[in-house]
Parts: sequence; structure tokens; C-alpha cells
Amino acid sequence: MNRAIYWAAAGTGFTFLMTALGAALVLFVRRGAGKTMQRLCLGFAAGVMIAASVWSLLIPAIEEAEAAGMIGWVPAAGGFLLGVGLLFALDALLPHLHPDAGATEGLPSSFRRTTLLVLAVTLHNIPEGMAVGLSFALAAQHGGDPALYAGAMALAVGIGIQNFPEGAAVALPLRQEGLSRTRSFIYGSLSGIVEPFFGILVVLLAKDIAPLMPWLLSAAAGAMIYVVVEELIPEAHLGEHSNLGTLGVIAGFVVMMILDVALG
Repeated sequence: MNRAIYWAAAGTGFTFLMTALGAALVLFVRRGAGKTMQRLCLGFAAGVMIAASVWSLLIPAIEEAEAAGMIGWVPAAGGFLLGVGLLFALDALLPHLHPDAGATEGLPSSFRRTTLLVLAVTLHNIPEGMAVGLSFALAAQHGGDPALYAGAMALAVGIGIQNFPEGAAVALPLRQEGLSRTRSFIYGSLSGIVEPFFGILVVLLAKDIAPLMPWLLSAAAGAMIYVVVEELIPEAHLGEHSNLGTLGVIAGFVVMMILDVALG
């Protein structure tokens, strides 16, 4: 399990680094040029998360359940709905604000607008960190199966790739809100810090919850799909030229599908 912790730390550390690199785009992009790029970034992130939910989480959850003598679709469907319910609850409780939205979501708070914008994407990154950590924990539970480790690494690479545009999708709206380039970069980077935390946390807990692994994998998938349907795709299609968001979704899906099949 120590090996899984190291791999999870490395994998989620990579995803956090990619968030920071994406946020760094704000240092070079003109203030008024961020909307088009933001739509592309959000669409790409949505496509990656859809493909990762199927190939890296739901299919392994079904296979793991069937290997344990369970009906494969039961924990897959049940865990998926639990993940959706968890994100629905967090979405209703955690104060946050989406770009171009006029009203704050979640419980009333005195947080500044910029803080609420960062919290909106930080909420997305929780299931992503859990997904990467759970994939490495699953590989460790199977005696370090090279195929499962390869699949976990493919997921970490895919999430990292989508975190690059997601980091930009945080930092660019902050710049449009009037923050300096440096502060926009810092806040955009920090939105991904929850991924290493939750990724390592689920690995530490995995030994005691091994029978629940199919449910947890499916729950991570459900949480990610909730984010995609509730937030990423609608925001990727705001304003004119919404086909850019659609092309971003398709590109992200194809990239993650290739990664998972080729490396897994």
C-alpha cells in the first residue's frame, strides 16, 4: 500500500502541476481574449471527464464487482447515483459562483466574488483527485498488477491534461474580474490543491474499505458526470460560437479514450 501512496502522490501531484501550468496562461493572454479560450477549455475538460468516468472508473468497477461474485451493474449504478447525490449536496451547500453567473449558489456567505469563483472549480477537483487515488489503490489491492497501474497512470495523465485547460478556465475569469495576472495565476493554481489531498486520503483508507471499491469507483464516476452535466457543458456553450465548446468536448473525449485504451 505504501507503493500506492507514492504513486497516488505522484499522480495527483502531476494533476496539480498541470492545473498550475494552465493557470499560467493568464500571464500571457490579453485580458479581453479569454472567453473563447475559456469555452474550449471547459469543453475539453468535460470530454476528458466523460471518457475517464466510463473507461477508468465504471468499467473497472463492474469488473471488480463481478470478480467478487456480485452482480456487476448493482454497485456500478448504486455507486454512480451516490456520487451524483454527494456532489448535488455539496453544490447546494458550498458557497460558489460560476463565471458569467449573476447569483451565488450554495449557502449564503460573506466570501468575496473571486473566492466564490475559485471554490466553484475546487468543487470539481475533489472527485478527480479521488478517482486517481482510487485507481492506484485498486492496483495495490491486486498485488501491484502492472495493467491496473498502467490504467491508473493513464487516468492521472488524462486528468492532468484536462486540468491544464481547467486551470486556465479558473484564472482567465479571475483576470476578467479585475485581479492582477499574478493573483489570478495563484488562485487558479490553488484550485487544484485538493486533488493530492483527496487522492492520498482515499489510498490511506482503501485497505479498510476494500469490499467497497466497486461502489467508490462508481461514486467517483457519478460525481464527475454530475460536474460535467451541471456545470462544464452549460458553461462551455455560453454566448456566441458555442460550437467551440462542442468541439472541445469531442477532442477531450477522444484524447482520454485513446490514453486509456493505449496505456491501459
